[in-house]
Amino acid sequence: MCPLRMQRDHIVGPLVLLLVCGFVASGTESSDYSEAEVLPDSFPSAPAEPLPEFLLEPEDAFIVKNRPVQLRCRASPATQIYFKCNGEWVNQNDHVTRESLDQLTGLVVREVDISVSRTQVEELFGLEDYWCQCVAWSSAGTTKSNRAYVRIAYLRKNFEQEPLGREVRLEQEVLLQCRPPEGMPAAEVDWLKNEDVIDPSQDPNFLITIDHNLIIKQARLSDTANYTCVARNVVARRRSSTATLIVYVDGGWTEWAKWSACGTECTHWRSRECQAPPPINGGKHCSGSMMESKNCTEGLCARNKKVSIEHASHPLSPGMGVAVYTGLVVALLLTVVMALGVGVLAYRRRCRHLHGDITDSSSALTAAFHPGNYKPPRQDNPLHPSAPPDLTATAGAFRGPLFSLPQGINDSPHKIPMTTSPLLDPLPSLKIKVYNSSTLSSLELPADMGVGDGEILSLKSVGTVGREREFHSHTLSREPGLSTSATLGHLGGRLTIPNTGVSLLVPPGTIPQGKFYEMYLIINKWDKTTLPSEGSQTVLSPVVSCGPSSMLLNRPVVLTLPHCAQLDTPTPDWTLTLKTQTHQGAWEEVLTVGEETLSSPCYLQLEEECCHVLMEQLGTYGLVGQSCPPRPACKRLQLALFAPRAPCLSLDYSLRIYCIHDTPHALKEVLDLERSLGGVLLEDPKPLFFKDSYHNLRLSIHDIPHNHWRSKLLAKYQEIPFYHIWSGSQRPLHCTFSLERASLAVSQLACKICVRQVEGEGQIFQLHTDIQETLPPHSPLPSGSTCLPSSQVGPYAFRLPDSIRQKICASLDAPSARGCDWRLLARSLGFDRYLNYFATKPSPTGVLLDLWEACHQGDADLVSLATALEEMGKSEVLVVMTTDGDC
Repeated sequence: MCPLRMQRDHIVGPLVLLLVCGFVASGTESSDYSEAEVLPDSFPSAPAEPLPEFLLEPEDAFIVKNRPVQLRCRASPATQIYFKCNGEWVNQNDHVTRESLDQLTGLVVREVDISVSRTQVEELFGLEDYWCQCVAWSSAGTTKSNRAYVRIAYLRKNFEQEPLGREVRLEQEVLLQCRPPEGMPAAEVDWLKNEDVIDPSQDPNFLITIDHNLIIKQARLSDTANYTCVARNVVARRRSSTATLIVYVDGGWTEWAKWSACGTECTHWRSRECQAPPPINGGKHCSGSMMESKNCTEGLCARNKKVSIEHASHPLSPGMGVAVYTGLVVALLLTVVMALGVGVLAYRRRCRHLHGDITDSSSALTAAFHPGNYKPPRQDNPLHPSAPPDLTATAGAFRGPLFSLPQGINDSPHKIPMTTSPLLDPLPSLKIKVYNSSTLSSLELPADMGVGDGEILSLKSVGTVGREREFHSHTLSREPGLSTSATLGHLGGRLTIPNTGVSLLVPPGTIPQGKFYEMYLIINKWDKTTLPSEGSQTVLSPVVSCGPSSMLLNRPVVLTLPHCAQLDTPTPDWTLTLKTQTHQGAWEEVLTVGEETLSSPCYLQLEEECCHVLMEQLGTYGLVGQSCPPRPACKRLQLALFAPRAPCLSLDYSLRIYCIHDTPHALKEVLDLERSLGGVLLEDPKPLFFKDSYHNLRLSIHDIPHNHWRSKLLAKYQEIPFYHIWSGSQRPLHCTFSLERASLAVSQLACKICVRQVEGEGQIFQLHTDIQETLPPHSPLPSGSTCLPSSQVGPYAFRLPDSIRQKICASLDAPSARGCDWRLLARSLGFDRYLNYFATKPSPTGVLLDLWEACHQGDADLVSLATALEEMGKSEVLVVMTTDGDC
């Protein structure tokens, strides 16, 4: 027997044991080998114990109702293993540990369980969800597992959007929308057709999109049914209201039947039926007659022949024929004379109100009040008789220039339109009434007007102008603070809505010489317009209308819009699209940034907080965007905290937090709203990046002094649904925290308000206020806004003098072999994203300078432009700028 004992922690190879045992057994028999020569100085030791490796890591879990969840982890080799939750060690007594031995490796395996209750999760305060982590030890060190998040599962009752019933024609594509209730975890959605689950793999005519909408590619008669959206998660199952879809078929005629036999009345008839197909499910019946008849003898009927023969046997005598024709001629002449008399009387009646130098109303109207291609309306239109017009119609404007006069020889081409001039006020001394098939207008002119006053004249019209004006009269409301207007001519100008970041630059030469337009700029209120976003798109700018939309522009204007897209990431997260609204109210894409072509009608210069749009067609525009996979995009939001104006005379007290776009217009809108409600802004708004992650915005109040104050909020927190914020369809969004103080003597309030996106960023308001202390209104100027006037006319609207502008254009418009032309200027100014747009313009440099003016409207000095020209080596232009400019 070998007297060696094997220890648990030391394993000696079998070969070594055999050798040792062999030599020990034969030691007495052979004296030639000593023990020192056979045995080594030391036996080999076991390999070092490795770091623990997790065989099972804890997984995310959801607490359903009040049932706790179990978290489990397993590691080997492990001498100890414990849980840590939210950075703190879990009590050792709360662990359930098991130990075993791995049969293959002989290493110790330890497994541990803990239980997490609903109370533990609800008591957590902070921006993170409740999390736990497993930590295992061995002699080599420690290893940590991944974090497992524990959340309270729920599924709200109300759907954010429910499907609506529809009637569609056969083979039409159908979209039934469904946004399930907010839930944790996010609800899964099934669609039911007459209570049967729809499986697109079984019926490819159905498609369920990633955002849970149901698409029927081609409606069939069998698709007439009741459709229900069902949302479910681990907590509950919710059903939407049922939407009834009716697929109808409009009726169609059969072919005509054969003609019947010729009847006694010398006619025959034929019929057809509305059966190809017949109307189904309320479809329209065929239009037209079911039966038609016609003469079947082609004039050869026996009775007709008899009449013809009788007439032929009694021809008119020559004398009677002359008398008949003479009477007809006399009657015609009398009719013409009477018509001329009525016309003269009507003309004199209309001219009673005319005096001054104008003697021919038709020439005045044609030459002075209409564009060159205007055609006078027909006077014999039965739909518009020559009755006196109704001048009580709503205010409107002409389509086309309001006034046009030929410029005199001695007139200066640089006269500045003065919008405050008395000549702009309508005078009652001369009134010309214009009748048109589509408009009834009244224009007023001063009687002592001269031809030289053409560039400082403004006319206003009364009436409505066509269907376009009828549409905009319902959608465009010029409310104070949301609109501006001015009369602009050939010298151009700039319209600005103060404190909103919205402006319109009209460069010189945009309006033809001698013509003037009453131009406007309007921010559309969200409750009075349809939004341009659809699907997963989000609205990023205010919806702005500029006009009149029928203007013909000689060169592009520049519309500036603020936006709330977060753009400072190294990779593009946004797909940005500019949209315009048609006269019928529908939205159409104008361009997508980065996908421009030679046919693109606009150019969009994108900056961090605003965009500038070069366009040649006025109308209604808005900027939308959506995430560009694989990364989710972020919107810049502002959180504004308001309270009632002091002193507070009631026991009740409320705090309102608004979540708005980070644009000057959005903040101005909330400030105006709270001012009307008697609220005051407690501190500067806080920024928040809101990610396209489908997680809601959660608001909670903490650290209320309960001995003096009580919160009326029953739940622990409030939430604003993700879709309400991301779509931009509801403004302004806010939550209210209602508090009640113990007595009127309590005046101090200190608390914390936490606002964060679930699994996203957040902000904390540290509130310390005296509700009885009267504070001045806290109304910060929105970021990016400046104290610019609402309108600037002529050269005063531009920082770059016209003389310098012309010399820069003359120097850079022509292509240069060295490339030192307008293209290098575009790169120096950062306007080179799509150079082909500028290359198609008669003066590319002029359009670049227009864009520079719009980008630097608040801080426009000539230094930045001069620096770019200096880098290009255009010293001759710098000399001109130094001499004539303000560099």
